[in-house]
Amino acid sequence: MPGLIDSHAHLNDPAFAADLAGVLGRLQEAGVVAVINVGYDVPSSRRAVEQAHRWQFIYAAVAIHPHDAMTFDSEAEAAIRGLAGDSRVVAIGETGLDYYRNLSPRQRQQEVFRWHLELARSLRLPVIVHDRDAHEDTLQILKKAAPLPAGGVLHCFSGSWEMARECLGLGFYISFAGPVSFKNAHKLRAVAARVPLERLLIETDCPYLTPEPHRGRRNEPAYVGLVADAIAAARGLAPEAVSEATAANARRLFGI
Repeated sequence: MPGLIDSHAHLNDPAFAADLAGVLGRLQEAGVVAVINVGYDVPSSRRAVEQAHRWQFIYAAVAIHPHDAMTFDSEAEAAIRGLAGDSRVVAIGETGLDYYRNLSPRQRQQEVFRWHLELARSLRLPVIVHDRDAHEDTLQILKKAAPLPAGGVLHCFSGSWEMARECLGLGFYISFAGPVSFKNAHKLRAVAARVPLERLLIETDCPYLTPEPHRGRRNEPAYVGLVADAIAAARGLAPEAVSEATAANARRLFGI
């Protein structure tokens, strides 16, 4: 099926509560045929699953974000494990490390990250990895966990080509979001130009990281084509080539 796939969105976020119907209408008008709706705590993971059951073009991922690693107790573990078995859940995520805000202690973030990786392994689901200012520790944890039977994706990639190459070697996909379109993002576009086309994904991470020319407004899946456009320009390809390849990649990774 042709069309764009937003491989990482948060339609479960309160930012969309007032006008979700309009957001869904606009994404379909923009040619988006599927959205991976990603949880970041127990309530948002539940909403992701509920929305995936309501709309057939939405698929869910469930997890605890590293910001909330300190809230990960036995109840949260049971809730995520239970949600992960739902038929509409196609990935474990987003999980990982965030040393930029450090809203949870780093050691606890690492422990919760490893738990999610083991859950992904046991369920043979891909994992969606969040990595912000934690490249070295993220890579070391992934190396110890590899190989994961269903692989995964480094979402909203912000690392170097050297890190991307190592993650590719571990079987991961690399996903780019709105920042790849920013005027000063020359290094990021250079990395996007080097990732093999068959291992590339695009995303919005909405409601955050809105691409140009809408930067500063709330992001939404209808804008994911702008990410494809920026990558296509960096690679010297037609936007359709990037859209088609990344959609095929998302279908393969998430089994949709």
